Amino acid sequence: MTKTVVDSMQRFVNTFNLKIEKPVQTHLRRVYGALSASMMAAAVGAFVHVATTYWKGTIWSLLLSIVLLLLINGTPHTRENEKLRFCYLIGFSFLSGLSTGPLLDFVISIKPSLVVSAFLASATVFVSFSMAALYAPDRKYLYLIGSLLGMLSTMCWLSLFNLFFGFSFLFQVNLYAGLAVMCGFLLYDTQLIMEKRRMGDTDYIRHCVDLFVDFIGILRRIMIVLAQKEVSLICVVI
Repeated sequence: MTKTVVDSMQRFVNTFNLKIEKPVQTHLRRVYGALSASMMAAAVGAFVHVATTYWKGTIWSLLLSIVLLLLINGTPHTRENEKLRFCYLIGFSFLSGLSTGPLLDFVISIKPSLVVSAFLASATVFVSFSMAALYAPDRKYLYLIGSLLGMLSTMCWLSLFNLFFGFSFLFQVNLYAGLAVMCGFLLYDTQLIMEKRRMGDTDYIRHCVDLFVDFIGILRRIMIVLAQKEVSLICVVI
């Protein structure tokens, strides 16, 4: 399933002979190729958590993934460092999937098929918004950054406030607003990657991280939404 999303995007990029310059097309293929490997590594990480007992997603796996992310950003993008940074990327993706394990446990306990439904829904959202960003006029979605950061800041304050009061309404607002923000960042990051390449930035590994984080953020929120709806349906039936 993980490869389906990227295969669709790669076929889509191949149709942009007149829309996107050749160097940008080549760069996008490298980004989505790395994204394919990242998703597979994340899927393995999630499987390790769910199907085994010797390695579980904890706060330590989350912290280690942050360390690898810092190493990706801190290691210069050179031909000599390319393989090392790619290994960092795969490790970061694996640990991100592993850290999603506790959420997967919760969703599977409600209805295992929700995981597949959430992935397919996330894939559809990812491909649709990526297409919108690629088809849109240059820089159109780059102007979203101010609004996205403002919403993100508001969500952080609401989350902090809700830690002390526990309002379910605020949780729902943060959940759906977070989903909208991640979709917005997907539009922004896709166009930003293209603009960076036009300015000479060929760091496809760092660009892959941006899209990977967007996809994981969308997937996690959709899983929670579907799980909530399933629980509500069960309560109504009972």
